[in-house]
Amino acid sequence: MPLISERESGDDARWRAVLARDRQSDGSFLYGVRSTGVYCRPSCPSRRPARAFVAFFESANEAEHAGFRPCKRCRPNDGNALDPWVEKVRRACLYLSRSAEIVTLADLAARIGGSPYHLQRNFKRLVGVSPRSFGEACRLGRMKRRLRNGSDVTAALFDAGYGSTGRFYERGGPRLGMTPSQYKKGGAGMRIGYTIADSPIGKLLVGATDRGVCAVAIGATEAELRQRLEREYPSASIGSEPKRLERWTRRVVEHLAGRTPSLELPLDLQATAFQWQVWNHLMSIPRGESRSYRQVAAAIGKPRAARAVARACATNPVALAIPCHRVVPAAGGVGGYRWGPARKKQLLGLEHDQTRSVSARAGPALE
Repeated sequence: MPLISERESGDDARWRAVLARDRQSDGSFLYGVRSTGVYCRPSCPSRRPARAFVAFFESANEAEHAGFRPCKRCRPNDGNALDPWVEKVRRACLYLSRSAEIVTLADLAARIGGSPYHLQRNFKRLVGVSPRSFGEACRLGRMKRRLRNGSDVTAALFDAGYGSTGRFYERGGPRLGMTPSQYKKGGAGMRIGYTIADSPIGKLLVGATDRGVCAVAIGATEAELRQRLEREYPSASIGSEPKRLERWTRRVVEHLAGRTPSLELPLDLQATAFQWQVWNHLMSIPRGESRSYRQVAAAIGKPRAARAVARACATNPVALAIPCHRVVPAAGGVGGYRWGPARKKQLLGLEHDQTRSVSARAGPALE
């Protein structure tokens, strides 16, 4: 059993794990030694330092940002080296992808070994999403394949492991973005309302289903934006609904003007588990800052997936709500943008100026 319990997860428990060279705590945290400038895994066989010289980190990126370098013995920046959770999480993914039933965290932990707490933590560290989200994406994928292959809706729901239509609408429905029947018909019968408003960066279209916002687009003319929405949802019924969408549209415009620091809208989007993983991280990037595609890939635990991150940014249908404009090439410049690189550059400059203006009004920080 690992030495860190759910109830005792602070630095004292981490230090006990370091002293014991607890291999099962590998992947839960890293520790750095200030006297040497090196960071290690809890199980590293190197000589133990004095507690006063030790700092704890959640990831290799965090340790290196603080100025530490990786230990050459335990290779803490190698996701596969000496990490017992790599194989466990691989088996967990395989089981979830094949299971016809909803699997609880406790049952999954009992099957692969380890506590539910450490399974949850390490699964998210290695895969980027929770076991529940991963399993949900697998079930939804199975259901969509069955629908595309001609299965009736009820059979597809039960074969995918939802157990009841209520369970699907509770968990899978929001990610599908439409009812199973609508999906089978290519979106026919789905109604999308939209409105178009002026903004500091051009015309702004906000489109929504009954469940939430499904489109935020930027363009030069109203005709261009309407045509783009119709191409995105060719089988849906689309109509102008300015009154219903007034509140959400006002939020977007106020956010653009710098009057609200964050933009929170109820979203109704179709996406893969990887797209959600990337988009969720993008929403955590502070206003006025940017990240490279490689930095985003590393932050979600997939350092070699920079190109896939770029594709996820390019397929984002809701500008600003998911701020893909804050991701730029490491080599410089602003890179591509679904609504044009000139607008991306304008957005970044606008946010930078607004953030600097807020900082200037706040005055110097107190020491």
